[in-house]
Amino acid sequence: MRHQTGLGPSPSRRRFVQASGLLGALALAGRSAPAPAEEGPSPAAAAVRGLPAGWRAMRKVDAHNHVFGLGQRPNSDWAEVERLIAAADKLGIARLYCSRPVTAGVLANIELVRESNNAVLAAMRRYPDRIGGYCFVQPGNGSAALEEIDRCVDAGMIGVKLYNQFKYSDPAVFPVAEKCIARRILFLGHSAFLTDPRALAAQPRTSHALDFGALSRRYPELMLILGHINGGGDWEWTIRALRDFPNVHLDTSGSVLEDDTIGRCVRELGHRRLLFATDSTMEGCVGKVLSADLTPEQREDIFWRNYQRLLDRRTA
Repeated sequence: MRHQTGLGPSPSRRRFVQASGLLGALALAGRSAPAPAEEGPSPAAAAVRGLPAGWRAMRKVDAHNHVFGLGQRPNSDWAEVERLIAAADKLGIARLYCSRPVTAGVLANIELVRESNNAVLAAMRRYPDRIGGYCFVQPGNGSAALEEIDRCVDAGMIGVKLYNQFKYSDPAVFPVAEKCIARRILFLGHSAFLTDPRALAAQPRTSHALDFGALSRRYPELMLILGHINGGGDWEWTIRALRDFPNVHLDTSGSVLEDDTIGRCVRELGHRRLLFATDSTMEGCVGKVLSADLTPEQREDIFWRNYQRLLDRRTA
């Protein structure tokens, strides 16, 4: 999902990340593109542009993406999902964990929530080796939301995705967190530390790092993921705020592509808390991990192993 940009500190404080343009020739959004070279650019070009050799072959698991443009009916249009898979192929993303949130600020009825989740379940059935699912719910739907979580987990989903209809420090969210603990599933939440008055007025219940921290302190066993560190607002503040909450993971996604995001996360929080994700900004989010100053082991952990460790906790 695309998010507002430029809501945090002045861009003059940081260089705009160059990695976002590294992969533009891949032409992801359904455009035709020539077949890539076996290992991408030449070694000389890769050195200049910051692309490690064999970057396509590096295993990558996208911990935060979306299935849109698809209904639950048999004659649904699969074009957008097929483009998603094609983009993942070009970028070497082996698997994508997707949701389909209702993004309106008002409470949606449970029937609309179920329809959104049915679309993800349909994509999981069509691409069982490529797409996994999060169950979108709204805590305001009460017991119906908890029943929907059970339905979706029983059908193969691995977690819950919440949007901005409730702050995660709100007691209304506690039953959802408790359900996640009981079912041993992940809790992925939309986030931003909004500083622009217009954005705050439009999204007053958007959760920031301290909301995640409060939920984590109440439920330390919750497998909690702060979504899209670069989703909008002041991401530097978010990183600093997460120092005190070691049980909160954060994903690397977001359409704000600014230099040194990954490096700062690693320096402040350690690389084991970072989960590779794109939130649909697929080229840029692969590029910013590739361009970060990481060891091969750190990059591999971020690209897939850290997320796999969370998934392994479900059956441990």
